[in-house]
Amino acid sequence: MTAQAKADAPTMVSPETGEPLTRGVRPFTVTYKGQSITVELPGWYPEGDGDGVLVGDDMAAADQALRELKERIDGLPSPGAIRRIRAKLKLSQRAAGAVFKVGPNAFDKYERGLVGPSGPTIQLLLLLDRHPELVGDLLQPT
Repeated sequence: MTAQAKADAPTMVSPETGEPLTRGVRPFTVTYKGQSITVELPGWYPEGDGDGVLVGDDMAAADQALRELKERIDGLPSPGAIRRIRAKLKLSQRAAGAVFKVGPNAFDKYERGLVGPSGPTIQLLLLLDRHPELVGDLLQPT
């Protein structure tokens, strides 16, 4: 970075150390059950090494990497996989909530990564992903 670019870059003061921080990205490694993914993590960082300050959506890349690892290792569907399966079943979010016997806004929350589905919901999602023809059986009144 040129001297002029450094002078023009927005800064903030570290609440812990008092040193100036500039907006940037740094590599960050997310590890889950012995497997790792490295992502570029945005944040406010000091010159050289040192801990940064993360605000707002700065952790989104790390959160997404953790979801990917959990999907790969534990078979837990990511928000994107949940959305894909629901679309494959031709269900709206509200209709999926009714079929899976969860709240009417549950699939909105699952697909935005705000909460994860319960174990039985995950199992049913994965089963219907492999056998979408069974969704009709769940639409029948009990």
